[in-house]
Amino acid sequence: MLELIALILAGIHFGIPLTYYYYAKTRWLSKPWNIKIDENYRPKVTIILPTHNESKFIWNRLNNIYAQNYPRDLIEVIVSDDGSDDGTVDLIKKWASEHRNVNLKLIESREWKGKLSAVVEALKHVSSESSIVVFTDADVFWEPSALNKTTKYFADPSVGAVTSSIVYSDDEMFENIYRNYYNIIRVAESKIYATPVHNGPFLAIRTELLRKFGLPTFPGSDDSSFGSYIALLGFRAIQVDDVVVKEIVRGNQFLRKIVRAQLLLSNFLKTKQYAKNSEVYKYTKSFERIWGMEWWLHVINPWLLIVCVFLLVVGAFHASLTALILLGIGLMLLVLRVYRTWVLQQLYLIIASVRNLWTREIVWSNRQ
Repeated sequence: MLELIALILAGIHFGIPLTYYYYAKTRWLSKPWNIKIDENYRPKVTIILPTHNESKFIWNRLNNIYAQNYPRDLIEVIVSDDGSDDGTVDLIKKWASEHRNVNLKLIESREWKGKLSAVVEALKHVSSESSIVVFTDADVFWEPSALNKTTKYFADPSVGAVTSSIVYSDDEMFENIYRNYYNIIRVAESKIYATPVHNGPFLAIRTELLRKFGLPTFPGSDDSSFGSYIALLGFRAIQVDDVVVKEIVRGNQFLRKIVRAQLLLSNFLKTKQYAKNSEVYKYTKSFERIWGMEWWLHVINPWLLIVCVFLLVVGAFHASLTALILLGIGLMLLVLRVYRTWVLQQLYLIIASVRNLWTREIVWSNRQ
């Protein structure tokens, strides 16, 4: 009986996401955007860059922003430093003094309050002429045409947020396998209406919506919460495939993935209720279907794998040959990179669920 229950749980755990991926890729991905796209649309853009001890990256990051082929008089850069003590602020000031043709505002905080605090403070300094706010990180690189390719989607008033596809700077990195599947799903969901998962290295939001509705500010609120919030307001929040951003591999990748999983879980557990409590939630059938599936995949589905393994281990301790064989097959499948990557993502979500029970607030997740 234990083995049968384990097999059923395994079938659900692997079957639902595989079916969803296949359906999204074959039915949704090839659909047109159904968005009014204007290649010549050039609104004023504000780039918000929160920093905390980024002396190693900040100079190159500002150079990378400077290299954008977007009209320079239509760009303002707001760097919001959150209590850096490694010379980051001095480097920003030096860079600004050498690039006086850039509209750069530096906001300094003497205390380390967290990334969300730095972002909220930066929003207070966005110019009245700004039409789009782009949130980004210090350890990423945009292609020169990133802004040009993004603004064209905002020509359609139904679009509230646009995020980029992400790859890691190390092309051979194991994690890029996961990213390939990830990007396909996000773009496919966006073709239907919106995706609930968004990327911190590049997230553009219509300024008008930020002024009218603000951003979710609950503990654990981050990039995906921002994008989901826009979709829950009734606007399209999409990931596009023609804007690709490279993210630098840095720090302890295990801890970084755990913190990212914590933020994703916070998004699915808190953002919709936040929008409802704020009385700004708008029901959209297409997005609710996507939200429901992604909620299941992030919140419930990982636990099915854990229960499945637990039941097989119990069976094995009771000398069940079937349980031993099934456990052996599961272990042997780990030689497959795709399978191994999937299992790791489930473990990240499980650990993140446990950590969220006692972690009040998650700050500067890209530093972990």
